[in-house]
Amino acid sequence: MTDLFPAVHQPVAEAWPTLVPPRSNPVRRAGALAAIRMIAKDLPATLILDNREYGLGGPAMRVHRTAPFLARLGQDAGSGFGEAYLAGDWDAEPGTDLADLLLPFAERFSNEETRHLLPKWAQSLRWLVTRSQPGDLENDRAGARENISRHYDLSNSMFSEFLDPTLTYSSAYFGDRAASDLATASYDELTQAQLDKLDAILDAAGIRAGSRVLDIGCGWASLAIRAAQRGAWVTAITIASQQALLAQRRIADAGVSDRVQVALRDYRDQIGEFDAVLSVEMIEAVGEKYWPVYFDAIERRLAPDGVAVVQAIVMPHARMLATRNTFTWVQKYIFPGGLIPSVKVIKEVTGNHTGLHAQVLRHLGPDYARTLRIWRNRFIDRWPAIAAQGFDDTFRRMWEFYLAYSEAGFRSGYLDDVQLLLTRR
Repeated sequence: MTDLFPAVHQPVAEAWPTLVPPRSNPVRRAGALAAIRMIAKDLPATLILDNREYGLGGPAMRVHRTAPFLARLGQDAGSGFGEAYLAGDWDAEPGTDLADLLLPFAERFSNEETRHLLPKWAQSLRWLVTRSQPGDLENDRAGARENISRHYDLSNSMFSEFLDPTLTYSSAYFGDRAASDLATASYDELTQAQLDKLDAILDAAGIRAGSRVLDIGCGWASLAIRAAQRGAWVTAITIASQQALLAQRRIADAGVSDRVQVALRDYRDQIGEFDAVLSVEMIEAVGEKYWPVYFDAIERRLAPDGVAVVQAIVMPHARMLATRNTFTWVQKYIFPGGLIPSVKVIKEVTGNHTGLHAQVLRHLGPDYARTLRIWRNRFIDRWPAIAAQGFDDTFRRMWEFYLAYSEAGFRSGYLDDVQLLLTRR
């Protein structure tokens, strides 16, 4: 431990039972250390472990507690690294941004030639430390409501502290500014960028006065409010109960209660006909088994000449296939039951199971990286107010890691965010 880290974090075991260090296993620890050495040989980052440095130099991390750090990595390749951060086993060195540190790892995954962190012989042993998705995260009606509630019903007040005033929890649209220096990313620019994103979706769907609109997974109703302000009639549905309550209050405050109906309803149970169906960053929570059901539900709700616009986080198709059955840190701690699709699989599902044609309108990967940087900076700035709501320091570390991990994914190209137009073939 170094004086630069005078108070190394230690989670409360009763509150975070999954972070109790795993039982000591010398073989697994040795395997994890060997893997670190292999990964670090050509990685432009620095890992300081027992006062030895591994890596080619660059953004640096320091391991405070070697034994539990290696034990976590040796037990679960999908979650161990992130869990070690939550537990306080390691930190980014002072002066190193957490997303900058995670970026070299994400770049390795996004590069087809280097996307495997380990050599082929070591990859063949990954099954020993890779966990499969648990069976209790099924996204049927009951399971989907439980999975969604674990994230979106955390606390409306908590989300309000770091989101912009529109409470839009998806990528903003910065246009030419998206790829500019992230150090200049400012909370002051976020609201307009979110409104620009909402308008881009409404423009693509042709929303105007009198349009009948269905918003699937409406969040806190920013898109529904914006559509109603154009004179549209909107049905906004969600399965997050606390989110629905705040959405209704926001709609009333915006003066569009006569044009927007919020319903606590599963997308599979919606009826009626609409000129446009909108769904922003919801497909990631649907689950692979239900993708055909999701797009079929969209098609069934469309009027004969209606269109749909779906904004989706996506990853390269090969990576989706390689990770579809694994249990990752994000699935375990942030979005249970979810799976990020690829553009290719969206086109395959719509082509094979519906009469819809999917066309990519816009890529928002750099925009999402900027959005996430702003959210993380704001989350850190507002942490005293969030902590006052009863959230502890382990929760803070979890959300800092989640936001930084996601930012690195979009900066590297491992993740992208796309707006798709769905029309009848």
